[in-house]
Amino acid sequence: MIDREKLKNDLAAVREKSPLVHNITNYVAMNFSANALLAVGASPVMAHAAAEVADMALIAGALVINIGTLDAEWVQSMLIAGKSKRAAGGVVILDPVGVGATAYRTETAWKIIEECRPDVIRGNASEIMALLNADVKSKGVDSSCSSDAAFDSAKMLAERTGAVVVVSGEVDYVTDGTRVETLRNGSSMMPSVTAMGCTASSMIGAFAAVNSDVFEASLHAMALMGVAGEIAARNSAGPGSLLTNFVDTLYNITGDELVQTIRQ
Repeated sequence: MIDREKLKNDLAAVREKSPLVHNITNYVAMNFSANALLAVGASPVMAHAAAEVADMALIAGALVINIGTLDAEWVQSMLIAGKSKRAAGGVVILDPVGVGATAYRTETAWKIIEECRPDVIRGNASEIMALLNADVKSKGVDSSCSSDAAFDSAKMLAERTGAVVVVSGEVDYVTDGTRVETLRNGSSMMPSVTAMGCTASSMIGAFAAVNSDVFEASLHAMALMGVAGEIAARNSAGPGSLLTNFVDTLYNITGDELVQTIRQ
């Protein structure tokens, strides 16, 4: 079960320390992820030029690699940054967006895993399953499977890679191959807001920058995402207002409100 006092402490630490989170992410997610990180108190940077990513990764509290809009130059930057961060002992989070849709995406994700050895891999059910089974196909960047269906794949992927694996969906799963935690907050509107999953990966980066236990940091970040989405949805008429209300909720939520709303 989640330790509510530690969760409150992590939220307070993000707001107090304002960790720099280096995101090499996709065009669709940049604005939303940056605004969400700012709202919670972190400091985002979206740098992807090969000439600077190694240096940027070193000064950041965490590096988030998101393969949503791939090209050869960006892949090169991801590998440079990931290896730089790994060599320095820093935290690397991988979001394997759209894995299973094309062979190029799957090959790129595994190249990053093998060369950068991410501490956390976060994806939807189809993405996590497709990393282990080439026969699983995702529907573009959207999941075609429930998070429950990816439970066994998540544990196997964690065992194979040594990473904490997070599956987001109606139920969120966090596992290191041995421990498993579930989170049941959120809103059915959240999948209709683009980059919500990408933002979850960035949020893990913020929490991992203030908590060296990446399993705990991942769990706390996902708890915040689910609770904030649920609270924001109460006053939202649709996905457009949910997006705005979600960012406002991240800015205004208190530690007590967060821990009182969690459902596991």
